[in-house]
Amino acid sequence: MPDLAQATAGPGRVGPNAVLQLVPALAAAGLAARTPALFAAAGAGDWLAEPPAVMLDERQVAALHRTLRTQLPPALARAVLADAGRRTGDYVLAHRIPAPARCLIRALPRPLAARALIAAIRAHAWTFVGSGRLTARPGRPAILAVTANPLAAAPGEPASGCVWHAAAFRQLFRGLVHPQATVRETACAAHGAEVCRFEIHAASSESA
Repeated sequence: MPDLAQATAGPGRVGPNAVLQLVPALAAAGLAARTPALFAAAGAGDWLAEPPAVMLDERQVAALHRTLRTQLPPALARAVLADAGRRTGDYVLAHRIPAPARCLIRALPRPLAARALIAAIRAHAWTFVGSGRLTARPGRPAILAVTANPLAAAPGEPASGCVWHAAAFRQLFRGLVHPQATVRETACAAHGAEVCRFEIHAASSESA
């Protein structure tokens, strides 16, 4: 199965790309000058001086995501988090899934490719959901659900919705299953749901 992460999982920790990819995403949004203040407000200023290369305490990562949601206009916060999610997906594709595995998955029929990718995401769920619990169901559509998502917005928080997760999952499916794959969050803890639920279609007009 593809190796999505090199680090050893620990309780309550998520992959460093949940932080690292925010920096270029903020720069792309014209917010490079505000980045130090945003990180400092979340108590994460050290991560700019010394970018993390290990799994991170999910509470600190959640605080940084929360700072973006509360200190930026909602639409801008969502755009930055979505861009960071896309960049995270691209990084995983380029650096965490070996080239032979990428070629193998892409050569599979679409339903089998989706199953292989879902199995890999499930096996390495901690890199995306930390102490949360990810369940997955291949099908048409495929479903990913995260219980107790540590990065989910709090109820009533501006720019709520798990756009970082949705964008990361979308990029993985577009890179390995179908270039028009879509991911839609149909339930979110930020809106009172018990789980954050993502519905995945292989293409905009066809189910996975």
